[in-house]
Amino acid sequence: MDFNEFLKSLPKIKNIPLPGEVSHYKMVPPFRKELLKHHQKAVPNAKRAGVLALFYPDSNAQTKFVLILRKTYKGVHSAQIGFPGGKLETQDVSIEATAVRETFEEVGVPEKKISVIKALSKVYIPPSNFFVHPFIGVIKDVPRFFRQEDEVEAVLEITLEHFLEHERLITKHVTTSYSVDVEVPAFNLNGYVVWGATAMILSEIKDLLKQAL
Repeated sequence: MDFNEFLKSLPKIKNIPLPGEVSHYKMVPPFRKELLKHHQKAVPNAKRAGVLALFYPDSNAQTKFVLILRKTYKGVHSAQIGFPGGKLETQDVSIEATAVRETFEEVGVPEKKISVIKALSKVYIPPSNFFVHPFIGVIKDVPRFFRQEDEVEAVLEITLEHFLEHERLITKHVTTSYSVDVEVPAFNLNGYVVWGATAMILSEIKDLLKQAL
């Protein structure tokens, strides 16, 4: 999709009510719906994190957004696909500022060039006890990505049209912290399987874009 056309849709995106759980539940296995309700009591004491779905033009003026492949490490999010983002730090004036700062740190996009368009529905992640605040942002120039080598294995540039294709939706058997082997809804993006909280956020973004474009 032409990036200028995408920019024209931003006022609509800002004004569309968030679908929230309606979108999130499309990308969770049935057992997790009950777990999500059960774990809501943990939210007030959870760690807070901000993540950013950053949209931008490529060299052909086509719309893309960025995801990252995290490094392999001893942790629940090892080697997973996610948005740039991270934990709220004491120097952050807001959770939105956290998302923007972490995007600069992880993929090298200057903070001053990022415009945050909309806050999305929050997602609680029980295994790591994080309450994630996602945002949609844009940068109007073609970015040069510089990955944070100690945390980011690869920077993934996802074409908007590729993301919106119906065949991107799949089911996948994965090992989760709840069960050894579970079939979960997922997105197949650039050959990577994206599931869990990232897929839930992507689902809401997709539902918003379907109404706005």
